[in-house]
Amino acid sequence: MDRMIYLSMSGAKAAMQRQDSLANNLANASTTGFRAELEATRAVPVLGSGASTRVFALETTIGHSDAPGPILTTGRKLDVAVKGDAWLAIQALDGTEAYTRAGSFDLDAEGTLVTRSGLQVLGDGGPIQLPPGAEPTIAADGSISARLPNGTSSVVGKLKLVTPEAPLARGSDGLFRAIGGESLDADPLARVQDGALEGSNVSPVENMVAMIAAARQFEAQMKLMQTAQDDERAASQLLAI
Repeated sequence: MDRMIYLSMSGAKAAMQRQDSLANNLANASTTGFRAELEATRAVPVLGSGASTRVFALETTIGHSDAPGPILTTGRKLDVAVKGDAWLAIQALDGTEAYTRAGSFDLDAEGTLVTRSGLQVLGDGGPIQLPPGAEPTIAADGSISARLPNGTSSVVGKLKLVTPEAPLARGSDGLFRAIGGESLDADPLARVQDGALEGSNVSPVENMVAMIAAARQFEAQMKLMQTAQDDERAASQLLAI
């Protein structure tokens, strides 16, 4: 009886964890540059003083989907969509170099190019600074030109675009980093599309179907626990006769 209860509790916990992951994907279905989380269930042995004859189900994140999101034309000069497998380099709050596909930028009060969340955008030589009153334009190779009020124009920096050879790891802040924590080299062949943004690669329909399936799995596990309780009650009544 305890085996039935243990298995049903283990399965219910895994179903709840999967629902959490799917809910996070659905919540970011409209987030620029978001990459859907991928989940998998694996069997983990239970460690104890006895023999390792029992396992429990563990829902783990195995990475993210690299499928490209839809390109949304905005016409805004500080919006870029990264092409191919390249990523934009930004400076995270902890000072480390991180990577994102969200290419919606702004200028802060000091003329520094930042993301919508206020993180500095990195160029080949560090943060990118624009002169006061300059009108920026971003070329296909990531070069940023500043047009001054007097009509002169000059290149003030270039977006650092990287193409990782190994998959990146998502951090707790939602940004991606190299698994070893090192900074990646800029890719001179990487390109961007100006006046556009890459949308989330989450499929709301697929995730809703998966959410319904996970909910039904959870209900089945809870029903199994109820069955175990009913069987135990019936067995106790028979022994009491």
